Amino acid sequence: MCGIVGFIGQEKASDVVIKGLERLEYRGYDSCGITFYNPNESKFVTNKTTGRVSKLLNENDYPDNNHLAIGHTRWATHGVANHSNTHPHYSMNDRFVIVHNGVIENHKELVFKYLPDYKFRSETDTEVIVNLIEKFSKELSVLEAIRKTISLLEGSYALLIIDTQDTDKLYAVKNKSPLLIGESDKGIILGSDVLAFVNYADNYYLLEDNSVITVEKINEKYNFEIFDTIGLKIEKPEKHPMDFVTDELDKAGFEHYMLKEISEQPAVVRKIMSEYMDGNDLKINYKVKSLFEGVNRVYILAAGTSYHAGLIGRVYFEEIAKIPTEVFIASEFAYNEPLIEPNSIFVLISQSGETADLRACLVNVREQGFKTLSITNVPTSTLAREADQTLNIYAGTEIAVASTKAYIGQIAVLAILSNCLSKQHSLDLVSEMSRAAVSMENIVDKRDYIEEVVQKTIKGDHCFYIGRGIDYFVSLEAALKLKEITYIHTDGLAAGELKHGPMALIEKDVPVIAIISQDHINNNTRSNLEEAKAREAKPLVISLDNTSKGNDEIVLMDVHRLLSPLVTIIPAQLIAYYKAIDLGVDIDKPRNLAKSATVE
Repeated sequence: MCGIVGFIGQEKASDVVIKGLERLEYRGYDSCGITFYNPNESKFVTNKTTGRVSKLLNENDYPDNNHLAIGHTRWATHGVANHSNTHPHYSMNDRFVIVHNGVIENHKELVFKYLPDYKFRSETDTEVIVNLIEKFSKELSVLEAIRKTISLLEGSYALLIIDTQDTDKLYAVKNKSPLLIGESDKGIILGSDVLAFVNYADNYYLLEDNSVITVEKINEKYNFEIFDTIGLKIEKPEKHPMDFVTDELDKAGFEHYMLKEISEQPAVVRKIMSEYMDGNDLKINYKVKSLFEGVNRVYILAAGTSYHAGLIGRVYFEEIAKIPTEVFIASEFAYNEPLIEPNSIFVLISQSGETADLRACLVNVREQGFKTLSITNVPTSTLAREADQTLNIYAGTEIAVASTKAYIGQIAVLAILSNCLSKQHSLDLVSEMSRAAVSMENIVDKRDYIEEVVQKTIKGDHCFYIGRGIDYFVSLEAALKLKEITYIHTDGLAAGELKHGPMALIEKDVPVIAIISQDHINNNTRSNLEEAKAREAKPLVISLDNTSKGNDEIVLMDVHRLLSPLVTIIPAQLIAYYKAIDLGVDIDKPRNLAKSATVE
């Protein structure tokens, strides 16, 4: 899970690449590096550092006339985060330079067979790639050496490659890991995410797997060509305009992106309503609805926060649409597939649409002939393009690593889809979702109170969220948010399970936060909370008006019980945020994490 950016053109290449890397830090920030051509000294220069991209800019000098550069921001997979493992990597004789996003599964076998005498400078699998290119280039052209190399690779990879003997050319390869091309009159930019292209490209192109790209200067203009793995030229894909609003990349006066994105959640719900509702009618694409015709079972596949949204989606499919539904963690399903019922559909939920575990699942179930639907925040992503149909969650750009508004968007779209598939249409979504958006706004507007609650309640190194039914699923996400950005050990538990083992961890003043939005299990959850209080835990209750009792700390405006996750998660997100403020940690970029899981 890394970010790569390359540029060749009339702009100051180092500035383009470093700015792009800053925008891709959500993909990894253990270390970073850049290689650029310095025409004043007629040589390539490489700068590397552990830590953040800003150090690349602040601690090094770059000539204004450098025109070719590649860079990388790393989330460590092979080798610890140190200087030698930081990209870019050179081949043994320094002819080729490479940056790589992905994982090469057979790198050890390739070393044994092809590179037994090569001396490696790092622990990375990437160095194997660049040395294979150098080895094969002794007898083949550079393009042919690259093609031969990738024919041997097993795994995922997006590569940017420089041949130090040619200062007007850049090579790239895309397979499974994301890679896009942007263009303008001033040059060509390549990167893992279109965010890196803002202000530097007028249009961008999505690349298919097994694409080999050459970018070069011809007659004072910069152009790119695409080839397949056997060397046949491929027609350029569809051109997309850069219609990003730069304001989305700004914090808009908020101290952190996470707080900005929490505050945007009511607007996300309203945006989804405008896209999928017409008056009182739902307007899900008929092609999406037709996928569910004759379906006996829905399988939801997802990971992390999206998995938690999928658990709530199961409730919607079963209670509203009356379709039996199962939810699986994608990384487990990919290699431990259960017995699948015929006439089923797979719903794959991903924020980025590039989740590697999910893509492995998608390839597998499509080969078996099952229908597939992706739900994602990036309609141009791999999962969106490769599934039979896709639904956009319209959450807008999410910069903070810990997801908030994408989760809300996933739940809202799942509710609309389930109601659209229902024969009774028993849930008045227009009215109920409008009410939920108002309730969400009320919480955001009064967030200072949450900060006060945090200072009084959330102390120590451990915390527990408990709930039953749909509240349990929200507890899982609430616990994930707190552990992600505060590093406090936090568990989300089914409230009734507290006494079946976890109670042994309850000590004096350990916070136990109960989410109670469902009236029929109100007293049950409160009974479990009393058991924790009897062990001197510090209780905190998040409830709705109709489930609240006199001493509840956080009471929210009533919403329909099935839409309560849209509301109850927000105080939990704010608890995590304000506790992270209290601890002084990096909220938008928590340690060891990256947003887009492009490796399995």
